[in-house]
Amino acid sequence: MGKIPRFKSDQEAAHFWDTHSPEEFEEYLEPVKEKVFVKPEKQVMTIRLDKNLVNAMKAISREKGINYSTLARMWLIERLKKEIGDSKKGTRGG
Repeated sequence: MGKIPRFKSDQEAAHFWDTHSPEEFEEYLEPVKEKVFVKPEKQVMTIRLDKNLVNAMKAISREKGINYSTLARMWLIERLKKEIGDSKKGTRGG
């Protein structure tokens, strides 16, 4: 087998590795000296919400096929990114 090709996109790389095994390229691989993919450290946060809000979130999350805590995390991240972006632009309302 030839060398590992250079990929033009992550999608192209994903397709390649879906159809090939790293074992086909063992002679071109070398051990890494340090971790390349590090999982970000997480911290648990407790918030209290009105029962009706939680029930509404559970209903929406069921429609989306995800856990309601995952939906809450996604919404929180989305809003934080918006707030951070707005504050960098100087357009944050107050």
